[in-house]
Amino acid sequence: MNYPVDRTRDDDTILVTFPDVPEAITFEADRDDSLARAVDALETALMGYIADRRDIPRPGASGGRPIVAMTLLGSMKITLYQAMRAKGWRKADLARALHVDPRQVDRLLDLRHGSPVTQIEAALAACGHTVRVELVA
Repeated sequence: MNYPVDRTRDDDTILVTFPDVPEAITFEADRDDSLARAVDALETALMGYIADRRDIPRPGASGGRPIVAMTLLGSMKITLYQAMRAKGWRKADLARALHVDPRQVDRLLDLRHGSPVTQIEAALAACGHTVRVELVA
């Protein structure tokens, strides 16, 4: 998932904001550092969306703006959350479908937890999705 960002110089720092996720904001000292840390700001904001059971905003067109790519694991977890919402499932429903403890589903949706990809893939399959990874050079 690639989200466009706006960067605004503010004295000695650069303000980085996400038009599609207004809660994601970060300040950094230089241009390169600002984009590297923006992923953390984005994923932190999206964790709030999950906690509040809100829809995840879709990334808009970049319009020539720089983009920030979420981590692969984060993208898979967001996709899992969206698939659950599309099915009308809560965490307990996914836990029953996977025959796991509900705390394991909490970890699958925690963008900070290093869940095994195989577990996320199984959860997505339970929601009727197939994982396909495309590498771009």
